[in-house]
Amino acid sequence: MTKTHRLRHLSVLISGASVAGPALALNLVRHGARVTVVEKAPALRTGGFAVDFRGHVHRTVLTSMGIWEEVWAHRTHMGRQSVVAADGTPRVDLPAELMSGDVEIFRGDLARIMYERTKDAVEYVFGDSVTALTDTGRGVEAAFERGAPRRFDLVVGADGLHSDTRRLVFGDESGHLRFLDHYVAGFSLPNHLGLNRTGRLYSEPGRCVCLNNYDGDPERAGALLVFRSGRLAYDRRDVAAQKRILTERFTGMGWETPAVLKGLAEADDLYFDAIAQIHVDRLTRGRVALLGDAGYGATMGGMGTGVAIVAAHVLAGELALADGDHRVALAAYESRIRDFAKGCQKISGNAGPFFAPPTERRIRSRDRTYRLLASRPLAGFFKRLTQKAATAIELPEYPA
Repeated sequence: MTKTHRLRHLSVLISGASVAGPALALNLVRHGARVTVVEKAPALRTGGFAVDFRGHVHRTVLTSMGIWEEVWAHRTHMGRQSVVAADGTPRVDLPAELMSGDVEIFRGDLARIMYERTKDAVEYVFGDSVTALTDTGRGVEAAFERGAPRRFDLVVGADGLHSDTRRLVFGDESGHLRFLDHYVAGFSLPNHLGLNRTGRLYSEPGRCVCLNNYDGDPERAGALLVFRSGRLAYDRRDVAAQKRILTERFTGMGWETPAVLKGLAEADDLYFDAIAQIHVDRLTRGRVALLGDAGYGATMGGMGTGVAIVAAHVLAGELALADGDHRVALAAYESRIRDFAKGCQKISGNAGPFFAPPTERRIRSRDRTYRLLASRPLAGFFKRLTQKAATAIELPEYPA
């Protein structure tokens, strides 16, 4: 059997077509696997936040996937971002590598690149979702909301922080989601500050408003809102209720907040979620594995996209090394990825307090710290610090 056909006998169902799913699909089809990707959205998701990659490990994996040059060509070119006072006066400049890594790309552009590379070799099923999974020992019987039941050799949940695959096989989300005392929202709005690939960040105790422009569009900008809170009860599908929560929390805040709230009222692309982490005892169970945010996710600040790309490379590589033996491959995947993913995830615990420190004293302390780290004598140290978790893994030589 040639190296390119090591997995031609293996049928794999991947739930989720954001980033982790297409990344795994791209890696698997290179070894000949028969891959189906099911996605509940009616089409490939476009837009979304910008995501970044840092250090030699991320670049090595993107290069091995054959997409490094295309990712680089579609980078955002985002520049420095500034923490400002209520009157807009800059207090500290945040270096581009802090917020944007070595290369930054919109999540939707990254997903499209991988989809275009795989669409002719992978079966993509949009507008459907998995409703039941039964591991028979010889395979996994999958039931779908719309499609007919099917059998697969392996199932991978790459369906995000609120994964249905994880719920079906590993238990209810309440047992795995660790709330980190903050919420985050993002949406598009008019670029009334005339930003051009730059950003502004303003904090008051327990809340933060960021305005940024990643793509150079003179008409549109992005808003990021972060606030400290106890657990909130709300329907994740009720956008109007989420807008009310945000309006109540940010009314009375200074700087450009009134204009941001006006933009919120008119926004049709609101993202709203808790800042949280996913913790599971195991990443695999029988013939089912979790990949990306479904297994070790963090809402923000945990280099989730970089971890997902690396983990997809490792999972496919271990399956190829084991010639499709899921028992050997999934055990090796879990062993190699767990500590790496947890190390990156740990960083995300700082995201909420970074954006929305709880007191004025903490805000001033944050600003002093980053002013020091951004200074020329510490610039090299600061870059190494931001890459430390992203490079904390040794990648084996997998079949080409």
